[in-house]
Parts: sequence; structure tokens; C-alpha cells
Amino acid sequence: MPRLSLLKPAALAALLMLSGPLLAQEAAIRKVLAERLPTLPKIDEVSKSPIAGLWEVRYGGTEILYSDDKGDFIVISGSIVDTKTRTDLTEARIERLTAVDFDKLPVKDSMAIRQGSGARKMAVFVDPNCGYCKRFERDLAGLKDVTIYTFLLPILGPDSNTKVRDIWCAKEPAKAWRAWMLDGVTPTTAGARCDTAAIDRNLEFSRKHRVNGTPAVFFVDGTRRPGAIPAEQIEQLLVSAQRK
Repeated sequence: MPRLSLLKPAALAALLMLSGPLLAQEAAIRKVLAERLPTLPKIDEVSKSPIAGLWEVRYGGTEILYSDDKGDFIVISGSIVDTKTRTDLTEARIERLTAVDFDKLPVKDSMAIRQGSGARKMAVFVDPNCGYCKRFERDLAGLKDVTIYTFLLPILGPDSNTKVRDIWCAKEPAKAWRAWMLDGVTPTTAGARCDTAAIDRNLEFSRKHRVNGTPAVFFVDGTRRPGAIPAEQIEQLLVSAQRK
């Protein structure tokens, strides 16, 4: 929205005339949904969707549902898809909401695996018991001139917690990680203890930024991809990220 102080009086009046009904509509939807759905978390934002008569309701930071003009009907789980471009607009919106500035990633809570010059950078969130992560790790190991910030994320059960602890507390965590993921060498610290607060912070980070599965991949240009993407695609995304 343009700064009000820069608008001419006539333009300002027109803008206020347009925004008035919009604000009233947003307030009405907020009120109705809050009354009828008392368990719904506090609504962060109500905004128009690309579909006439359908409103996006954002809550919990990054959760989205859709409502009609009156709040009589809602769509709890579903996506708006642009059939012209075949773009999932809901997914794109969530990606923007959950985007992470790469420079602000808490890399101190990761294992930095440097390959070649290490000039290119990427980050991955992984669970040691994730089969897709093991296949993905083999592709990562073949990349050239890259630094991979590996965040351990134990989300697949108690054994994941044990393995993450043993890897993180190993003398050389990155080597212990690769030995397990690539060669099946069970990590063990023989009862050694270390500060595992970083693992708790990784879990909290994943909740905040909706890292709901592993592997999850982040690139320096803000691009984010879920799943074990193929080696060729990783390379393409690394090249693209360096250009931006």
C-alpha cells in the first residue's frame, strides 16, 4: 500500500473508500470465526485470495485455511491451484511464510561438512534413521566444492534420539555421521557425555519453520526443498542459488 503521506487528497480519499469495506470484511470474518471456532488459535491475518469471495485466514504463524465472505464455510485442508500456470498458490504462499534467511541459520548447531573448496553452501535437516536421508547422503557425498551444514533432527523415534546423541557427542561428529549413513557403522560414544542442547534447538527450529520431514534442504538464495531430491537437481539448485 502506498504511504498515505505521499498521496494527493483525492487519491487518499479514494484509497480510504476502498480500504474501509475491506477492513470491515476482515474484521467480520475474524469475529465470526473466533465465536464459532473457539479452539482456533488467534488469527494473524485475513486477506483476499485470488478467488472471488474466498478469503485466506492465516493463524499460528504459517497455518492457512480459507473462508467465504461471511465465515459461514471454511476450507481447512486444500490448495488453490492456478490452472493456467499449474502453480499451487497455497504451497507457494506457505513457502514464502516459512522462508529462512540462510545467513541466519543457526549453523553452530550443525555439523559443517566441507567438500573441495567448500565455496558453495547448503543446509540439510536429517534423521539418522531416515532411509531417504541415507540415499540422499550418498548423493551429497558426491558433490564438489560445497559446504553442507547438517542439522541433526531426531523425529523418527527413541532410537533416533540415541543415534543423534552418539553422533553429536563423537570426537569427530561429521565422520561419525558419514560412517553411519554411508557404511552402516553404528555410532557409539561409550557412555561419553556432551552438551546436546543444540539438538533441542534444532527441534524447536523445525517446529517454528515447519520442517516436518527429513531430509529438508535449504539453499543460500532462500530456496527450500523437501525430500531426497536427485543429485542432478541438487547441482542445478546450487548453481542457481550462486547466481542470485
